Amino acid sequence: MQLKELTDQEFINFTTNCSLKSIYQTPEYGLIMRNQGFKPLLLGLLKDEIVIAATLILINKEEGFKYAYAPRGFIINYEDFYLLKDFTNQIKNYLGKMGIIGIKINPLIIKSIYDFNNQTKETNPKYNLIFESLKNNGYYHLGYNNFFEALKPRFEAIINLNQTLYDLFKNIKKEYRTKIRSAIKNGIKIYKGSFNDLEYLYEFTKNRYKRNLDYFKDCFGFFSKRDMIEIYYTKLDTKVYLKAIQEKLDVYEEKSNYLNDLIMKKKGKPNQKLINKKINTDKYLYQYKNNLIEATNILHNYPNGVVTSCILLVKQDKEITILMDGYDPKFKKLNSKHLLIWQIMEIYQKLGYTKFNLGGISNLTVDAHKYSGLDEFKLRFGAKMIEYAGDFELVTNRRNYNLYRNYVPLKKLIKSKLIK
Repeated sequence: MQLKELTDQEFINFTTNCSLKSIYQTPEYGLIMRNQGFKPLLLGLLKDEIVIAATLILINKEEGFKYAYAPRGFIINYEDFYLLKDFTNQIKNYLGKMGIIGIKINPLIIKSIYDFNNQTKETNPKYNLIFESLKNNGYYHLGYNNFFEALKPRFEAIINLNQTLYDLFKNIKKEYRTKIRSAIKNGIKIYKGSFNDLEYLYEFTKNRYKRNLDYFKDCFGFFSKRDMIEIYYTKLDTKVYLKAIQEKLDVYEEKSNYLNDLIMKKKGKPNQKLINKKINTDKYLYQYKNNLIEATNILHNYPNGVVTSCILLVKQDKEITILMDGYDPKFKKLNSKHLLIWQIMEIYQKLGYTKFNLGGISNLTVDAHKYSGLDEFKLRFGAKMIEYAGDFELVTNRRNYNLYRNYVPLKKLIKSKLIK
């Protein structure tokens, strides 16, 4: 067997027939990260001139030390323990000769699958054997993190699109189905965007993520070469929104007047039940009067409509993955993102896609209020929580690795004294 550097096409030819892979294991992602300061490398293990395992490796140099990272691990059959051993030895030797001190991987090895809709948990029966095989080959497990401490999340929310649209919608939580219908009534519409619409995505995400506009442009540019990327956005039709608010106001005005007439016609002791209904109705009436003023101002400021949310998707075989998404907080109550997610599910289910990866979440079995909103938003669309093995580290140059490990604590100590 021989390990060699692959061309983009050789790498693509091999991965096309692999069922378990990620958008982060593509030549395109390597080029994107090259512009973020990494050196990408495509390596493949050949047997009789045929590629049997491969990986994208990103090399980073810091303080004179080179370290490697394989996003989402190697593209290999982890259940073939002999193949894993050979590939590990080859990788270790190859990177060691390059002066790379170690490599971190976070492989797509599923540990458990949680279905919170049906309150079930499915455990991978071969997980422990794979885990022990990695340890026996020199990989050090960095622990079962529950949140977003690693470079890629250990938990993902994935929707199975291989079902009818009726079942997909039924699996969405009732309150979200209501929000989707509300967004439609309020004039939210979805559009397929273009390169120029990346600016909306950047504006919606710049305060939450450390990615600049050039990163989004690189993603769109590189993934576009194989028609792998799409951008969608929602836009509020401000005329429809004003009309919808006016209609709701009219309903509550009519109801309020009707209840008022009933109360006035009652003789003797006032009917407390009617009075309570009137008070409750008037609360909504007051709310929609304020909403009407707001809707009128929105129409005045945005007569041609306003973009309210945006999503960047990457397509890979029959799976779609959210690369980044965001919304305008000023219009959060219009539930644009709820409608956006649902209509993307509709579009790609009809096109024959089988998976929709909503991206990372935290461990929902652990009490973590910080991420509860993010987790619940994704899982309420009927997604399952996929738990992976986590991060592993393989030392590839022991001498330089030990130097690095000794140097880093010293550097931190010096820095702490300088700060004091």
